[in-house]
Amino acid sequence: MNVLMHICCGPCTIYPLKELRTHGHTVTGLYYNPNIHPYQEYLRRKQTLQEYAEKILLNVVWPDGYPMEGFLSQVAQRHEDRCVYCLTDRMKFTAEQAKKNHYDAFTSTLLYSRYQKHDLIRQIGDTLSHQLEIPFYYEDFRVGWNDGVKISREMGMYRQPYCGCIYSEKERYCK
Repeated sequence: MNVLMHICCGPCTIYPLKELRTHGHTVTGLYYNPNIHPYQEYLRRKQTLQEYAEKILLNVVWPDGYPMEGFLSQVAQRHEDRCVYCLTDRMKFTAEQAKKNHYDAFTSTLLYSRYQKHDLIRQIGDTLSHQLEIPFYYEDFRVGWNDGVKISREMGMYRQPYCGCIYSEKERYCK
């Protein structure tokens, strides 16, 4: 299959990409993350992914702009539900791009993180698959968490200390 994979960051790409390629899939990455704040953090994660993608010959689509304002306007009055919006927005953008550009399926590195809402991501992917008529490639990539962390550390990759949004950054300090 030709799969479009939403990518949140470089380190989270390692294991899912390895698995998809091992199963014979062709993978293109998509870096769409308007939730990441501040802008310097967004750029640092992007740069880390760019460097990794060059090393492993991964084609990545880089949408123009940094639409943080749209993200903030959607979550400002309902920050307790921000993850639902954030995950849906990123997955929907990926699914739409996959359909528009004739990929066989879409997936996300978000399925790799032990810190993400895995069941919610799967539910969103399945719902979007039915709505947009593009297959959602589901695999529980969390089984490779330790391998991905080890490899990213060996490579000296930047590993971000919070999910990405301004709220998760605050939670990092105010637990």
